[in-house]
Amino acid sequence: MLEYGVPPPGYRLPDATRLGRVALQVSDLAQSLEYYTTVVGLRVLRDASPVVVLGAMDDETPLIELRERRDARPVPRRGRLGLFHVAILLPDRRALGRVLRHLGDIGVQPGMSDHFVSEALYLWDPDGLGLEIYADRPRSIWRAEGRQLYMTTEPLDVAGVLAEADDAPPALPRGTVIGHVHLSVDDIARASAFYHDAVGFDRMVWSYPGALFMAAGGYHHHLGTNTWSAGAPVAAEDDARLVEWEIVVPESSDVAAVAASVRQKIPGEASSRFVDPVSSRHPESSGDFVVTDPWGVHVAIRAAARPSSRA
Repeated sequence: MLEYGVPPPGYRLPDATRLGRVALQVSDLAQSLEYYTTVVGLRVLRDASPVVVLGAMDDETPLIELRERRDARPVPRRGRLGLFHVAILLPDRRALGRVLRHLGDIGVQPGMSDHFVSEALYLWDPDGLGLEIYADRPRSIWRAEGRQLYMTTEPLDVAGVLAEADDAPPALPRGTVIGHVHLSVDDIARASAFYHDAVGFDRMVWSYPGALFMAAGGYHHHLGTNTWSAGAPVAAEDDARLVEWEIVVPESSDVAAVAASVRQKIPGEASSRFVDPVSSRHPESSGDFVVTDPWGVHVAIRAAARPSSRA
């Protein structure tokens, strides 16, 4: 078995940890819905305007939640601290080929990269919020350099990806999930202290200049952090932004363990709370435990046994 990664000094997230839905604040719900359904290929699961939940075809799993704040300010060219991109993981390369062909057919030119462990397309929604749509390569071909998982950024084999596409519709298929969230931060050490030391992710890749990638269960990354927008402001309440993302752990006891670790490693953390799943006092969140990171993003920890309240 390939050995890599650096575990946290205390609590460690379970191997079965995965990501749940992400909540984005947008300026114009109708405009964003048009983009996420016709360009990205998601479908509406639940419409309770000004909040809409989106998922893949033939799949009731909530992936992206759009929350409208009329006239929220778009992301400026220099970026903001908070979201860098939300990454949608497809079940296979064939689906990635369909997405790439669809984008070409409608005249959308994505960014494109080969990261060795995965192949990726990059988009920006109408508010300038970053999106990645990607497919993983098999773990059997991943490799380590010391304790670090090898990742790189090379040109995508466009012809090879397109050759995989079949005649199925370009809509994102069943089995599509949120693969990772990538954040813009102002300090990698601070990001590591919060997400590695306190929340419990392993450090996976740290050789990228100004970046750190973390994960659970040997994945290449459930979370990326970078300082490439150094000097940019933190996203404010009236900005288009990532409001919350969800970490799904196997059991309620794991939620309690994350909470205990956060409160031990970050004493006096005033913006963490347990959420009563039966109560309507916190309808804005689906997590059993919610903590706010140093850049104002809510991180909701939910037990897999309890479905998202937004589903």
